[in-house]
Amino acid sequence: MLIDKYFSTVDDLFSRLKATQKENCEAAGSLMAETVARGGAVHVYDTGHIVNRELIHRGGGVHFLKQFTFSLSVDNPVRSRDRSAIDSSLEGLAAYALRASNALPGDVLIIGSVSGKTVNVIDLALAAKEFGLSVIALTSVTYSASVKSLHSSGKRLFECADVILDNLAPAAEAMMEIEGLETRFAAASGLSATFLMWSSVAVAIETLMQRGISPALFKSINFEDGAEYNAKMHQRYLQTGW
Repeated sequence: MLIDKYFSTVDDLFSRLKATQKENCEAAGSLMAETVARGGAVHVYDTGHIVNRELIHRGGGVHFLKQFTFSLSVDNPVRSRDRSAIDSSLEGLAAYALRASNALPGDVLIIGSVSGKTVNVIDLALAAKEFGLSVIALTSVTYSASVKSLHSSGKRLFECADVILDNLAPAAEAMMEIEGLETRFAAASGLSATFLMWSSVAVAIETLMQRGISPALFKSINFEDGAEYNAKMHQRYLQTGW
């Protein structure tokens, strides 16, 4: 049955993650913990594959992971014209976004992109490094190495990072061939990205506690005192950074 083949494929994915990514998770978690312990912040920029919703403001998650997003809004309702010859890559916007944000040199920025090739992702990674941030890349090295960067630097995300969490997604994401279907089935990156991030956060929590710091965790709001507890922990985070 297809469900059994899927179970087996997922089991294999997680076995490979545990066999190859433990040291990377330890490096990422230690980097986050060291940053938080000295008063820095951890920012998360994800292109949409689960991580922001799974890790941030989630029961059992840490308060010190905070979302980083930016956009450009232009209101210019003139008639439609041909702009095909104009460079609209918006390289350089990320540097402005960092300057306008609450990020400071010494912080950590986690960037999630499976292919790691798009302009906004590379622009942000390069700008973050120049700004003095450490970059953790959550990406697929196999997938990314097989595609061409769209950024003028020619770099992919894994080539811009201090720590790489390789989600082991195959090129074009899907893991399984199904007889009779032209396209492969079942994306890998959401499952593995979640696993890698929770693993890294586990390392960060343990490292902080070894230093005498008990990081604030979110309690489910389905508990009777959940909302009040989270509000109290948020105030503590604002004062301490953890």
